[in-house]
Amino acid sequence: MALELVAAIVAAISFAGIALLLGKLMRGRLPKWAITVAAAVGLIGTTIWLEYDWFGRVSAELPEGFVVVDAQAAANPLRPWTYLAPITTRFSAIDATKIARHPEQAGLVMAPVYGFARWQNPQNALMVFDCAGKRRVVVTEGMEIAADGTLTGADWTNVETEDELQKAACQEE
Repeated sequence: MALELVAAIVAAISFAGIALLLGKLMRGRLPKWAITVAAAVGLIGTTIWLEYDWFGRVSAELPEGFVVVDAQAAANPLRPWTYLAPITTRFSAIDATKIARHPEQAGLVMAPVYGFARWQNPQNALMVFDCAGKRRVVVTEGMEIAADGTLTGADWTNVETEDELQKAACQEE
């Protein structure tokens, strides 16, 4: 976040410097407000670019084996341009290298899932996926997995067939 602030300030100063240089080359025929407008354009343009670039930067930095699923783009009334091109503000990723299948029940899969959102710390959870039953549950205190793979104390959530997180977890190796 601090680097983004520095980048925006550097862009504002750079654009203002270009306007100042242009004013010198034009021998003072550039309006006095042009430097302020140039600095504002640099600041706002850099901020917009950083907002749109966030998803690409964060997802590219994920370790090998992470599968990005469920990227959510949204429009915001405070950013009217997002109605033309929505910004990805959050996404989920599953660590495919740590997927564990139960030996007794091949349709029962456990995997760590991470949630990323703009301006928030990443969240993580251990989830159990019932691939055959098309349902999943976050592992919480009080849940138990028996030797035969039966899960007790779970409040399962049914998922749709097109759920990307379920597909990534249940995908055969």
